[in-house]
Amino acid sequence: MDERSAMITLDGEQFELLLTTRATREIAKRYGGLENLGEQLMKAENFEMALDEIIGLIVLLANQPILIHNLKNPDQKRELLTQEYVELLTSPFDLAEYKDAIMTAMIRGTKREIQSEDDGKN
Repeated sequence: MDERSAMITLDGEQFELLLTTRATREIAKRYGGLENLGEQLMKAENFEMALDEIIGLIVLLANQPILIHNLKNPDQKRELLTQEYVELLTSPFDLAEYKDAIMTAMIRGTKREIQSEDDGKN
């Protein structure tokens, strides 16, 4: 697991949610940027729309590690997660838990660590 990711379990199988530059671009296209994501999810006009948004984010973020694996291992490609798979193997209760994992992956993916170097001056 990447330190920038969060884990979820779907039908007994663990999936890593990872925010990559590609995923960030997709989110920016859809929501206008990462900063707008939380606001958009909270004001989704109806329950069905909110479910679609959460499921879409799960699929997007869970597919990033799979795409990276497929890029690095062209002879051992894995199948991408689909919206149908997530819809059929989850309950609305599960999605509430996954929403927290989405936010964790977003926070970890955008976290910056700044290190200062000791230059010997006081």
